[in-house]
Amino acid sequence: MNLPLRFYWSLLMRRMPAMMALFLVCSGLAVVTAFQLPPTFESTARLQVDPPQIPDEMVVSMVQTEAAEQLQLIQEQLMTRANLVEIAQKYQVFDNMSALTPDRVVQGMRDSTRIFRSGGRGQATLMSLTFEASDGQTAANVVNDYVTLVLEANSSFRRERAENTLSFFEQESERLAAEIDTQSNRIIEFKNQNVNALPDDLLYRQDRQSTLQERVGRLEQDRAAIVGQRSEMIAVFEATGRLGNDTRRTLSPEELRVQELDVQLAEALTIYSESNPRVIQLRGQIAQLERSIAGAQPREGEGTEDTELSFLDITLAEMDQRIEQIDLEITRVNDELERLSLAIAATATNSITLERLDRDLQSARARYNTVLENLNQARMAERIEINAQGQRISLIEGASVPQEPSGPPRKRIAAMGAAIGMGLALAYFVLLEILNQKVRHPAELQARFQIMPIGVIPYLDSRAERWRRRSVQLAVLAAVIVGVPAALYYVHTELVPLEIIANRVLAQLGLA
Repeated sequence: MNLPLRFYWSLLMRRMPAMMALFLVCSGLAVVTAFQLPPTFESTARLQVDPPQIPDEMVVSMVQTEAAEQLQLIQEQLMTRANLVEIAQKYQVFDNMSALTPDRVVQGMRDSTRIFRSGGRGQATLMSLTFEASDGQTAANVVNDYVTLVLEANSSFRRERAENTLSFFEQESERLAAEIDTQSNRIIEFKNQNVNALPDDLLYRQDRQSTLQERVGRLEQDRAAIVGQRSEMIAVFEATGRLGNDTRRTLSPEELRVQELDVQLAEALTIYSESNPRVIQLRGQIAQLERSIAGAQPREGEGTEDTELSFLDITLAEMDQRIEQIDLEITRVNDELERLSLAIAATATNSITLERLDRDLQSARARYNTVLENLNQARMAERIEINAQGQRISLIEGASVPQEPSGPPRKRIAAMGAAIGMGLALAYFVLLEILNQKVRHPAELQARFQIMPIGVIPYLDSRAERWRRRSVQLAVLAAVIVGVPAALYYVHTELVPLEIIANRVLAQLGLA
């Protein structure tokens, strides 16, 4: 359905007062708000993240947080409730601070603060802090406090990380040192408890066992020889009344004793050294007997049956004593062999236990050495952070007191209000057209009823009616032009200031 433009023009003129009222209300509110809003001042400071002055290849930093992540953490710490409330109260950022709640103050500080971070691969990591206030000095003071908090947070963040790392490795080194001492004491205690069955002396015990077994064999042979000799002497004496041939009879007990001591000395030398007390004692006895024999040689031809019998008794007594000594020596050697056998049998178990204890000790030492290396690095890293030689945030440009206001955007607010008023007026016009169902033109009659009118008789106004209608339109238009500003003035002066209403509208639109 196509209606002529003249028809729409007539509708526009008819609805002009209402549309004009909407346009004037919105434009008036925007203009009043644009000129009533107090001026605002912005102050900005710029910071950058400096790379470490000492390369990581030389000293590894204990703070491995990326620069962008570190700036994000510092930003979150900066925007905490306590910091914002403290700064706002310090500089009385908002008017009538005592009447504002802490939540309102925090929200206002966050709305007035803008933080911008930039960076990337191959680019410097930068951070800018901007604050908007009604006074330039206040804005600069707040930004400077922000910068101070950022620099302190960065220094404290890196120093605490380094100190915590150093403290951890110091405690770990002390713990591992105590563990090493404990493990060493366990090994010492175990070795003291098993001193006769340690793996280190296994070869000595095995050699000693072989030597003692040979010793037992020789002692048993000597005992058998002496027992055989004793039986032979008794048998000869019983058969002949003599001890044997002349050569045998001429041997005195001292000479027989010297022979026995010579045998014992030879056996002792297979076991002990020349300086052993046993060897020295045997040599002394032999020397003493030899001197006695040299001073009392028996005369040729002397001897009777009583002498033979007495000599037999002495010889048998000495043989019995020798047999008894050999038996005691065999018993002693067998006891030592038994102890050696038990010690050798226990050596395998002790070896496994010692290997486990030593493995635990070596593991603790390896961990201790690693911790010592990390501790030295942590100490160097701490010195670097204390001397500010590592990665840090530095100030590029401090906040200055602005001389010209940065806002509010008065022209933009006024233009936006006019645009909103125009949009509401057009929306009002279109909405009425959509809701109107009356037939006002032949084209509407043809479109609705599908009939073609033969003719149209227009309504002809008289001169008086035309004059009256135009007078009413002009009066309404004049009333709108005059009444709307008057109503806005009344609301502004008597009820609620228009800037408050505008601020609320802008806040809802996300522009305030």
